[in-house]
Amino acid sequence: MKTFFYKTLIISSLSIFISCNSKNETAKTATTEETKKDSALVNGSPCDIKLSAIHFTKAVNGADTLIKTEKDEKIIFKAGEKSDYFSDPDGKLSNNTAPMLLSKVDNTKPFTLTAKVTPEFTEKGLYNAGVLYIYVNDSFYQKFCFEQDERGNHRVVTVRTMGTSDDNNHDIVKQPFIYMKISSDTKTVASYYSLDKKNWQMVRLYKNNYPKEIWAGISTQCPVDKGTQSIFEEIKLEEKSVSDFRLGI
Repeated sequence: MKTFFYKTLIISSLSIFISCNSKNETAKTATTEETKKDSALVNGSPCDIKLSAIHFTKAVNGADTLIKTEKDEKIIFKAGEKSDYFSDPDGKLSNNTAPMLLSKVDNTKPFTLTAKVTPEFTEKGLYNAGVLYIYVNDSFYQKFCFEQDERGNHRVVTVRTMGTSDDNNHDIVKQPFIYMKISSDTKTVASYYSLDKKNWQMVRLYKNNYPKEIWAGISTQCPVDKGTQSIFEEIKLEEKSVSDFRLGI
């Protein structure tokens, strides 16, 4: 009887010990996750590019050396050979060499990033694109592209990366430019495009699970060809969101 009692006591003690350890490990994990949620890690260099409606303070992959600012705050943004940001599920197409100009965003407040985007589309420019970004780090970001696809069509494309990237091709657009917009009310993030800056088409919507501090900005990519450029006009970063997430207005 004593043997059974002691065995039971030992097993109970071990169970309590394991349970406490598990709780401690869970607490450590939760603390680590909370820390991650509060910060963004950008592998770039400081820059100081001020426009009337946005201030870029971070340049990734030498972006500040690849732009030319013209009158009316037009930015001509070049990208070199085989430059892209994509984390391919099987690793074959993974690349994080595309240049980005970024502006810091307080993600505890609403925000909207808007730009008129005119990419340089060429016969051999597969996946050439002008891009808007929400960026936290190389494993956590969204890019919103006006991009050339495998058949030479010019498409609206969204890519969301959480460890690995998805790839979502949306509408084909016939005109050379579109207006692009990413907006958040702190709880929801949505991406829109417009042909005339009046009627907006939603292409993606999801929960805002980004940390308190994030970055938003612009980029040009050239994953296959030897180089390209995009023109960005009417770039604006506002501390407000759209009022109707379905209509984008």
